[in-house]
Amino acid sequence: MAEFFNTPGGIALIVLAQVLAVVAFVMISLLFLVYGDRKIWAAVQMRRGPNVVGAYGLLQTVADALKYVVKEVVIPAGADRTVFILAPLTSFVLAMVAWAVIPLNDGWVLSDINVAILYVFAISSLEVYGVIMGGWASNSKYPFLGSLRSAAQMISYEVSIGLIIIGVIISTGSMNFGAIVEAQDGRFGFFSWYWLPHFPMVFLFFISALAETNRPPFDLPEAESELVAGYQVEYSATPFLLFMAGEYIAIFLMCALTTLLFFGGWLSPIPGLPDGVLWMVAKMALFFFLFAMVKAITPRYRYDQLMRLGWKVFLPFSLAWVVFVAFAARFDWFWGSFARWSVGG
Repeated sequence: MAEFFNTPGGIALIVLAQVLAVVAFVMISLLFLVYGDRKIWAAVQMRRGPNVVGAYGLLQTVADALKYVVKEVVIPAGADRTVFILAPLTSFVLAMVAWAVIPLNDGWVLSDINVAILYVFAISSLEVYGVIMGGWASNSKYPFLGSLRSAAQMISYEVSIGLIIIGVIISTGSMNFGAIVEAQDGRFGFFSWYWLPHFPMVFLFFISALAETNRPPFDLPEAESELVAGYQVEYSATPFLLFMAGEYIAIFLMCALTTLLFFGGWLSPIPGLPDGVLWMVAKMALFFFLFAMVKAITPRYRYDQLMRLGWKVFLPFSLAWVVFVAFAARFDWFWGSFARWSVGG
């Protein structure tokens, strides 16, 4: 049996099992994320939320997913059928594919590549195409305008996210997530992580992640106060479900990136306690809780405010921070906290 796993067929079987394990983790997490999202909103609004289907309403998300799956897929008469179907598939598949380089523990990663950050950034940039395809293929001015607004929003905040990540790359000297987490492994535990030297960028990254994933207060493409729901207004049943699943998977990915880049990944916050996957998952759940709380307590921005924040505040601030980190790393300021190449590189 051991010899079989060294053959091409055995290697393919192992890779397939690893891929299925990652997909299962993300999809099962998705069920509880949606449930948790709704429960958090309900608690803030002093109501019950899902509590009927399954124990404590835990199966409500499963029931909603089944409802979408068994519904008829309605395609508008003048729509481009091929692109109309490909758009939600593109959004879902790209959101899922990005998880190939996300480690949940030391060595627990599907593809441990040296340019993992570049890979994630490239995949997240391609997700814009799913939005544009969905708006254009619907053959209606309203979803098309919504897709253009959404694409402009996503591209605008990808710029600031990229610059913020560059600061972390300069500090570590590597684009590998494992190396970035290793660089944060110090004797001070929680205070050795990158959130402290890169403190201002943590807030910028979190807010940019909200805008990148169309979460409130930046959910302009699907604002309830408008006449239509943005680029996916013509979608129903399974295609609509794929759009929403892709959006939640992207949100969970941003929680993972925040954890890996600034909060030590799977590292324990207290020196002496063992590291492990439970720390990673707990931190991701904490950041998703913050995502849900922002939706519950913040008012929605106007679109001009959204664009002004991205281009006139976040872009110059993050660019200036890259310059500052470069000088701090080069001249070893702040006791070497911005230059950890010997550890992470």
